[in-house]
Amino acid sequence: MEMENPPTSASELTSLPAMSWMRFAKDLYDGRFEQICILSHLERMKNEAEELRQLHAASTTEREDTLSAKTKKERFDGQSWDSLKTSPFYDVLREHKDVPPDEIPAELPQDKGIQHEIDLVPGMKYCVTRQWPLSRDQVKAIDDFFESRRQAGHVRESKSPHSAPTFCVKKPQSGWRIVHAYNKLNDAAIPAQTPIPRKDVIIDSMAKSTIYSALDLRDGFYHILMRESDITLTAVSTPSGMF
Repeated sequence: MEMENPPTSASELTSLPAMSWMRFAKDLYDGRFEQICILSHLERMKNEAEELRQLHAASTTEREDTLSAKTKKERFDGQSWDSLKTSPFYDVLREHKDVPPDEIPAELPQDKGIQHEIDLVPGMKYCVTRQWPLSRDQVKAIDDFFESRRQAGHVRESKSPHSAPTFCVKKPQSGWRIVHAYNKLNDAAIPAQTPIPRKDVIIDSMAKSTIYSALDLRDGFYHILMRESDITLTAVSTPSGMF
């Protein structure tokens, strides 16, 4: 909406035609608004803001207390098959229980005709970053991780000219998260031009929905085979060797 003579009084503002929420959000995201005026009773607005602040503070405290009081095992037990028996989706979940296995199979995934490929920028030769010293706790966590992956056939010892260091990040609850510093490899790789869904578009598409779900792909890095010629690019160093 464009106006040569913008309204200057509250009565003129309130008589303007209404704009849909989606149109408002789109124009706001595109930066088409120079000013936004909110008309509200000052005292009521202050009271509502205070109520929201107290509600947010209470919910945040309760959520933190709940998370800290429950161990990881207790949270997983709360998602067990027995706990889902009262769910209206229990029969559907049981029918497809083989889709999300309880444990990742100790073997390479099947070759389904789709392989992970890494295309390097022309002229790029080697991607090497030296391994840096780590604490004993991190070294043990890394050694245990690679031993389990080696037994599963997911990794093997390497003599590749490429190398990325390995380190750990502490998880919020307990344990270590294994991280490979593939910074140089990422810089040398040609990025895929697959369009990523925009967050605002996803949120708009969820309007009026009442049921939401999310899936976390466990150990997703090991679900797709690497292209044979690109395996050497993924080599990582650890304090105990290269894989």
